[in-house]
Amino acid sequence: MLTQTTTRVLEPSDLDAALAVLGREPVVNAFVASRVHVAGLDPWRLGGEMWGWYEDGMLQSLCYAGANLVPICATSRAVRGFADRARRGGRRCSSIVGPAESTAQLWRLLEPSWGPAREVRAHQPLMVTDRLPADITPDPFVRRIRKDEVETIMPACVAMFTEEVGISPMAGDGGLLYQARVAELVGSGRSFARLDQDGKVVFKAEIGAATAQACQIQGVWVAPEYRGRGVAAPGMAAVLRYALADVAPVVSLYVNDFNTAARAAYRRVGFQEVGAFMSVLF
Repeated sequence: MLTQTTTRVLEPSDLDAALAVLGREPVVNAFVASRVHVAGLDPWRLGGEMWGWYEDGMLQSLCYAGANLVPICATSRAVRGFADRARRGGRRCSSIVGPAESTAQLWRLLEPSWGPAREVRAHQPLMVTDRLPADITPDPFVRRIRKDEVETIMPACVAMFTEEVGISPMAGDGGLLYQARVAELVGSGRSFARLDQDGKVVFKAEIGAATAQACQIQGVWVAPEYRGRGVAAPGMAAVLRYALADVAPVVSLYVNDFNTAARAAYRRVGFQEVGAFMSVLF
């Protein structure tokens, strides 16, 4: 029996069906789910389109197409459908990111027309915890950044992004979008840092995505002069305490596999590897 399949751009009326798909894997899908919970499926508010893959009239898989291209609960057949749509539209995103298996398939299909990539990070461990560590005391000096401290935290955010991605977020539009995102996280109480006696950032991290089921820590950074001095693990424990108490019962992050120091710090705080993401950077 033949299965009828199709892809289409979802509309606001498809919200419940889209949330049902996102809810299948709340940890993996936290980034996109958090945006959809706030913005719905209106492309202007969402910052991109949400593509749906249907089999016999039932929504089975999603793909967020905005600044990032993100396959969601995507079967092999869905990935092929999303790749066809993406290829026809041309590349408009700055990265492809998502679960390693589906993202790798998507990139294999798109590379002939979209390549080459600036960098491919094929294995980024996804790490999860639902409790505070018993043997690490959270850093008491890590706190929420206030709204009047955006300019204080901004240089550390720019440094982190530049180290992580390889380009400055201040390029292109002069950093307007990036500064707005940092200000949004500060304003929502999801930006945390430890400052030294001179007001300089020693450690910082954000809770970048949040739903009622799970949240995701991002942007973890230690000032170069403080690296190797045991700052990261207590700092992460402090952010984890805030996350579990105020945001969601499960906390996740993903990290480059070559960043052995960060992976070790996260393991000390109790994070365990449960899967892997992949990123293709343009």
